[in-house]
Amino acid sequence: MAPGNFTWVTEFILTGVSDRADLQIPLFLVFLVIYGLTVAGNLGIITLTSVDSQLQTPMYFFLRHLAIINLGDSTVIAPKMLINCLVKKKTTSYYECATQLGGFLVFIVAEVSMLAVMAYDRYVAICNPLLYMVVVSRRVCLLLVSLTYFYSFSTAIVTSSSVFSMSYCSSNVINHFYCDTVPLLALSCSDTYFPETVIFISAATNLACSMIIVLVSYFNIVLSILRIRSSEGRKKAFSTCASHMMAVTVFYGTLLFMYLQPRTSHSLDTDKMASVFYTLVIPMLNPMIYSLRNKDVKAALKRFLTNSCCSSNSM
Repeated sequence: MAPGNFTWVTEFILTGVSDRADLQIPLFLVFLVIYGLTVAGNLGIITLTSVDSQLQTPMYFFLRHLAIINLGDSTVIAPKMLINCLVKKKTTSYYECATQLGGFLVFIVAEVSMLAVMAYDRYVAICNPLLYMVVVSRRVCLLLVSLTYFYSFSTAIVTSSSVFSMSYCSSNVINHFYCDTVPLLALSCSDTYFPETVIFISAATNLACSMIIVLVSYFNIVLSILRIRSSEGRKKAFSTCASHMMAVTVFYGTLLFMYLQPRTSHSLDTDKMASVFYTLVIPMLNPMIYSLRNKDVKAALKRFLTNSCCSSNSM
């Protein structure tokens, strides 16, 4: 393309979940409720696992960081999405778009890694209970979480840099409700082979490694539970990992649905619906999954509310 035949893009226009004007207010209200529940639920988990003395175990340490990741993931996406539901011109600057993509990649990669770490934690707790506090010590917990964040930041920097190293010219309409890799590369007017390769290798590596750790961990967990003779013992062992199993199933189920669709039926509209689920709905569901199915969290919530009421009454 000869110079002068195009103009460089300085801002992008997001089409949103739907371009129908009559759906903007209903969508705003629905997503506002979802985001409100996400913030309340994840802040609740973070607070309880920080202040309650009986939740100072590796499992709840990892759960706290999963809540931080879920809160960050939805906060990177939801505020801008809500604003765009109320304005006619859904624009985002070039650098704002790059920042949003980077932030999204940080939290989505961190979530994939954290779910694998939590699966390993449950494997050690059930298959090697006598060595649990030695194998998953405070130092190991800090190391695993630090590596998770370091890896997610590194992946986000490499991937977002490769996407925004491309030239964007003329067309600036992103067929999505946030800045994502696939719709951005569709707008590029330069060769996209390198960023596509980086994205493919990164996504394949992250998903494959995480899923292998999860599947191997739960394969051994199931074998270990089946060896327990008493039904009460099996039930107790299963209950300690039931919440994580449900969270993993929902998260990976959504990602596999998105990436394993046949090319003939694959569309950006389908990607949007899947993206709504894993950027907004799953971060809202996770606190509910871990709270409603976890006696320790429910007991901690009761203690927290009781102490808060007693403190307010004594003032």
